[in-house]
Amino acid sequence: MARITGAFGIQGWVKLKVFTELPDGLAAHPRWWVQRPEGWRAAVLEEFRVRPAGVSAKLVGVDDRTAAEVLRGSDVAVTREDLGEPGEGEHYWVDLVGLAVVDRRGHRLGEVTELLRAGGADVLVVKGDREHLIPFVDDYVKSVDRESRCITVDWETEDGA
Repeated sequence: MARITGAFGIQGWVKLKVFTELPDGLAAHPRWWVQRPEGWRAAVLEEFRVRPAGVSAKLVGVDDRTAAEVLRGSDVAVTREDLGEPGEGEHYWVDLVGLAVVDRRGHRLGEVTELLRAGGADVLVVKGDREHLIPFVDDYVKSVDRESRCITVDWETEDGA
């Protein structure tokens, strides 16, 4: 959901590059998981701020600049359970990765390996016999069925399949 990019100030605050739709999306989660070389470690959010210079956070136990700098480059995640259920017509990226993608005729294009944020629309990266970059918009994505683990798209391949 974010990456720690360095220290902010001298009191243990860290700067964040946030990958959520809204900059303060991570603030709603009091428990974070921070990836360190030795593995994922739980961290408790003490304070969170969106400032003109960027997003920053204070984690419990990170009390000075040196401790904050140690976290530089660490990824920040929350558990899927902590995210809750998305709203109607909304999807978490984590729920889409690994889903099969088929066109309207049922031809399998591959599976979602990742999503990219590209200007006005997110893009599904679908890998099968070839790679397809499919904008995640209503014009192309016709349905997402998490139960059957399948996304149906209106997408034609170069070979007409």
